[in-house]
Amino acid sequence: VPVVESGGGLVQTGGFLRLSCAPSGRTWSIYSIGWFRQAPGKEREGISCIKSEDDSPTYADSVKGRFTISRDNAKNSVYLQMTSLKSEDTAVYYCAAYPRCNYPLSLIPYWGQGTQVTVSS
Repeated sequence: VPVVESGGGLVQTGGFLRLSCAPSGRTWSIYSIGWFRQAPGKEREGISCIKSEDDSPTYADSVKGRFTISRDNAKNSVYLQMTSLKSEDTAVYYCAAYPRCNYPLSLIPYWGQGTQVTVSS
């Protein structure tokens, strides 16, 4: 299940971006899709996930109320709408496909290459 992210870039504080994740493959719909990010010198952290069974979302406290994850089955894509961006949101953002949300990070089988998001003041 190849996974490709797009949509990163440079944005000012308070701005918005939408990241796209395009998992491909016949069985991608059985996977939960999550967004992770890794800032320089920090560990990779999960920030949002959309469940395969019912498309319900989960969010880390750091992004709750500002980020929205969604899935468009017709376009075979998952999106992360990011608003009210802060400098601390600066990181490389990764999309991943795995059996369920809250899956152990070290066991996640499919990762994208990452897309850089930089928030400047």
